[in-house]
This record gives sequence, structure tokens and C-alpha cells, in this order.
Amino acid sequence: MTWQSETPPPNDPIPASAWPRIGLRAMALVFVFAVGLAVHALVRLAEYPHARARRPLSGRVVQAVCWLTLRILGLPVHVTGRPLRGAGALVCNHSSWLDILALHAITPVTFVSKAEVAGWPGIGLLARVAGTLFIRRDRREARAQTALFGARLRARQRLLFFPEGTSSDGQRLLPFKPTLFQALLDPALGPDLRLQPVSLTYHAPQERDPRFYGWWGDMDFGAHALQVLAQARQGRAEIVFHDSIDVAAQPGRKALAAAAEAAVRAGLTTAENPC
Repeated sequence: MTWQSETPPPNDPIPASAWPRIGLRAMALVFVFAVGLAVHALVRLAEYPHARARRPLSGRVVQAVCWLTLRILGLPVHVTGRPLRGAGALVCNHSSWLDILALHAITPVTFVSKAEVAGWPGIGLLARVAGTLFIRRDRREARAQTALFGARLRARQRLLFFPEGTSSDGQRLLPFKPTLFQALLDPALGPDLRLQPVSLTYHAPQERDPRFYGWWGDMDFGAHALQVLAQARQGRAEIVFHDSIDVAAQPGRKALAAAAEAAVRAGLTTAENPC
């Protein structure tokens, strides 16, 4: 079974008793997003003349919104290790739309996402506000991507991308695609560039399918979000920040991707690599 062919967990009927919880959480989220967007716009106006790309304050606003969102959902995040400091890049396994919230709540980062996400209702708007770098996964655009990565890194941003290229059910790690790693090997970025592998694991609520938080394939976002909103007692997410990798010490993009994949795999606590 793979992420492409495995049947997603069924959406259990939502009991009548859960709808007030869904309503309260939804109203709280709308309020947080509305206030967050307003504050973010004001902060961006203040920082724009001095830091067009760096976003030193608005990134913290996005981080606060993500942290509050997880609090409203009741989903705790346990962290091991320390996030990368300063400019550099992070790579992480990908299993859910919740990944963005969980990672952003812990450390301000600039996500690298496929171009299609920019057009998604709701999610696309939030991604653009957060300063997401949208790219097309096309080898012919490798040079342009290298230039974009370089500009963001020189602006002291920390880039984060998902090398699997898609999300899975959270119970396995798909092979890392080496294409985006090439941009990190640009000599113009200097010899001190670091890459930090990150492992993200979700533990489902009791008596729920282990893939409860996974969102992959053709799963409907609205139906999945309702299931999460309806859940009274959530499970938890675990994030492991591994030791960073010296990019310049790697012989090429494939070796860099392999080293990052090995670290991420070692930190996963799923059925594939149980606690």
C-alpha cells in the first residue's frame, strides 16, 4: 500500500454534541485570523522600507497566529532539539495541512511550496500572507529557483521545504527528491550555509485511526478539517530538530538529500519506526 492507493480513513459521522464545539472553535479561529491579518498588514507597512525581504516582525505575527490556532484546536506540540538560528534551510517530512501550523508555531520560517497552493481557497491566501515562496517543480527552472533561494537566504530568512514533493498518510516517509537541494549548493551563498533536517510525527487521539491527522491524495480539506475541529481530546504532534548539516561538505545534491532523508527517517516515531 502506498499514499497513492491506500484508502484514506473514513470520515466518522459527527455527533450532534460536537457541533457546538465546532462552532466555538470556528468562531475563535475566524477572530484570530482576522486580527492576525490586520496586525500583519500594519507590521508589514512598518518594516517594508527597511526590510523588504527579511520580515523580522511580521514573521512573529504569523508565528503567534499559528500558535493560537493550535491552542484553539487543542493540539499540543512536543519539541526536541533547537531550531536553526540565523539564515539557512530546513527540510521536513510532510503529512498534513497541520504541518504548516505546527512548524510555524515553533519557529518563524519561510515555506517553499508548489505554485498550485497559491490558488487554493483560504490556504492560498494565508500562505501568501505568510510570505511563502511559490515555485514550480521543474528542472528547467532550477536556475531561477537558485536565484530566489539565494535572495531569501541573503535576507536572513530560514527556508523550509518538503522534499517528498507531496504529503503522505504520516505513517511512512517517501523518498526525498533532490531537485530543490541543488539551489542550496550555490557557491554564492557562502561556505557556512547549514541545512537542518526536521522530523514531524502525529499521534492520533485514542481509538482513532493512526492516520487521523494525515491529509493526502484526493482527500477533501473541508471534511478533514471538520473532523479535527470536532475532536474533543486531541492527540499530539512531535517535532524533532536534528543537528544541522554542513552543506558545503556534501559532494552534491543527491548526497545532501540522502543525508537529510536519513536524519528525518531516524527521528520519526510512526508505525514504520515505532517509539
